[in-house]
Amino acid sequence: MNQLDKNILETLQRQADISNKDLAAQNGLAESSMLNRVKNLKEKGIITAYRAVINPKAIGYSVQALIMINLSQHQIQSIASFEERLMQIPEVKVGYHLTGRYDYALHVVLRDIDHLATLIKNTLSKLPGLERQETFLIFSSVKEERGYSLDYAI
Repeated sequence: MNQLDKNILETLQRQADISNKDLAAQNGLAESSMLNRVKNLKEKGIITAYRAVINPKAIGYSVQALIMINLSQHQIQSIASFEERLMQIPEVKVGYHLTGRYDYALHVVLRDIDHLATLIKNTLSKLPGLERQETFLIFSSVKEERGYSLDYAI
């Protein structure tokens, strides 16, 4: 990846809705050349999707939490079953399989505390292999995800 590719990626991470014309002009390329560069980044799997970032509070989601989970078994079948069910829970925005004290960390976004309680009691408690969960309410976001640093990209 050269510096031009990095510049394109930095721009698209900040402003995915930029027009090809503006992106090309910003980088001193013809529009057709820019289309080819972006297409190439997609084909290489570097760009995987474009999406709008939505303010959860603006659409009625006022509670966010991190839920740490431990599984009772760690065989591939129980892990796969757990993860398959986890993928079906819309309140889970991000899930990480971890090493260390906890097996999983889930970032959940909910309407209110009652919604969180319902999620824990009626959904998470029914997940296969769940042994223990611990919930941490998020007061505020100190740093939001804004893309990847390309300083060390290869």
